[in-house]
Amino acid sequence: MNSDDRPQGGSPEPRREPLPPMAPPAPAAPAAAAPPGGPDQESGRRRLGAALWPPRVTRAQLIVAVLLFVLGLGLAIQVRSNSDDSALRGARQEDLVRILDELDNRTQRLQDEKQRLEEQRTELENSSDQAEEARKQTLQKEQQLGILAGTVAAQGPGITLTIADPSGTVEPDMLLDTIQELRAAGAEAIQVNGARVVANSYFSGTAGDVEVDGRGISAPYTFKVIGKPQDLEPALNIPGGVVQTLEKEQATATVVRSEKIVVDALRPAERPDYARSSSQ
Repeated sequence: MNSDDRPQGGSPEPRREPLPPMAPPAPAAPAAAAPPGGPDQESGRRRLGAALWPPRVTRAQLIVAVLLFVLGLGLAIQVRSNSDDSALRGARQEDLVRILDELDNRTQRLQDEKQRLEEQRTELENSSDQAEEARKQTLQKEQQLGILAGTVAAQGPGITLTIADPSGTVEPDMLLDTIQELRAAGAEAIQVNGARVVANSYFSGTAGDVEVDGRGISAPYTFKVIGKPQDLEPALNIPGGVVQTLEKEQATATVVRSEKIVVDALRPAERPDYARSSSQ
């Protein structure tokens, strides 16, 4: 070392020792292996579980579930019923054919029997109805003809006409006019002093000595008439009618309405000599 290289001040410079070489850094410990999937997978599972539980069921889903349950229950019952009631499952084909034939024959016999019974019922109904209706009509016709012919008694509403003839001036034709007026007013049955007046009846005799169909009657003359009282009485009291004509002859006429007039005088049934029914 030269004198020029020494430090100023005269004190010697400390000696510097070289530093030992630095050891290479220790390798870092490997990090622990992360679980498969990582935190994202764990959070996904939690979200899925939260979405599934508790379950959220809508009304439509509940209805569908109930319907499916009922359908399944019905199918199960049907299957069980078929399995329990199928007594013919193990039968042979020949037996099944024979059973079907017997059922067909029985069905046909029942159908034939039903049709036969229905035809009998219809025939009986028609015949009984026709016979009963014909019988009723015959009885009604007989009653009507009997009333007109005077062979049966009759009753109904009507009037009682009493003609008093103290002077004996009432002529047979006056009584006949009275009959005509009553018939024109709707009289259906007439009886005079116990004599039934019909279509072929006639009045004869003289004043004070009157006859009906050859049978003598005397005053007072009592007419029992069946018909509508509201029509019969006014017909006798019309101006110039029966009542006024009788009053001119010093006779009096009294009319009494009644709800029940009995005409019980009868005439014998006469068989015509020549006339016959055209339906025979």
